[in-house]
Amino acid sequence: MNVIELDGSTGEGGGQILRTGLALSMCTGQPMAIQRIRAKRPKPGLMRQHLTCVQAAAAVCGAKVEGAELGSQTLVFEPSPVRAGDYAFNVGTAGSCTLVLQTVLPALMLCGKPSRVSLSGGTHNPMAPPFHFLERSFAPLLRRLGVGLDLELRRLGFYPAGGGEISALVQPTEAGLQPFDLTDRGPVQEAYAECFAPALPSAVAVRELAALARALGWSGDQLRTPAVRQNEGPGNALMATLGYAHVNEVVTGFGEKGVSAEQVAGALVKEIRAHQASDGALGQHLADQWMLPLALAVVAQGGEAAFTCTEMTEHATTNIGVIEQFLPVRFDVDSAGACPRVHVIAAANA
Repeated sequence: MNVIELDGSTGEGGGQILRTGLALSMCTGQPMAIQRIRAKRPKPGLMRQHLTCVQAAAAVCGAKVEGAELGSQTLVFEPSPVRAGDYAFNVGTAGSCTLVLQTVLPALMLCGKPSRVSLSGGTHNPMAPPFHFLERSFAPLLRRLGVGLDLELRRLGFYPAGGGEISALVQPTEAGLQPFDLTDRGPVQEAYAECFAPALPSAVAVRELAALARALGWSGDQLRTPAVRQNEGPGNALMATLGYAHVNEVVTGFGEKGVSAEQVAGALVKEIRAHQASDGALGQHLADQWMLPLALAVVAQGGEAAFTCTEMTEHATTNIGVIEQFLPVRFDVDSAGACPRVHVIAAANA
């Protein structure tokens, strides 16, 4: 079988190419070789969370791997058949455990039996999808494809301490993945904000929520401070959930030293307003992450599907390039209208 060769310096030049390549190598059984891993990052090569992604992928499919070590900029990955089961992976730092989950999830959701995955590391990181994004935005779309995905947050984990814990129960579909169009959000059904600030003064959450409330006119149950455990944190995430009839959007801002509560809220409000001003069904990050499972569903049924999004990011276009190398599918992106429209077409229909 031919080896799929990837260049980690193309497009966004980060860990996305590695993770998508690993996921699709497992799904298709095609071996992969990647050069110049994360070439455009200040510290190129495999960091701890990327190495954990490689190790998790190898464990799930019994792969033969060359180059799986910290700092490595080359990797050869030769998968064997994917095995359902109970798995546990620990990033060992505050690196994102949600990105590890997204690496192994596509392969596990194609297995004939359910799997459970327990992960430790960062659950809410500025450069990765937070747990609540996966739970509220991503998982409901997977369920519409036919995949059962139940997520549990056991412990919050912030940078730099980490120590977060999540679990995922993956129940593959018996009828096969069923693609669908998602070009309209539908009417607004709910909108609320939450502030997680474990091990920080209570005034942090109060000020952030108050600033957001002033800007957006939110009040009452729209402003929430969830209970946290004493041993979680320190950390700060201000999160807004926008619920529509057909899709949910979760936008998160992170506090850091030297940035006031009002600045954290102001940045989040800007993102919320930008999303509300667009007609795209999917936010930019959700669009990026939706491409891979939707492409698998389109190929499985030999059909096509479409979605609209608020923006096509460099991450998204990079992801398209990797997916098209592994799967008999084509992405057509029309950016001429009010919002980008992405059409995913199986090769048989192209």
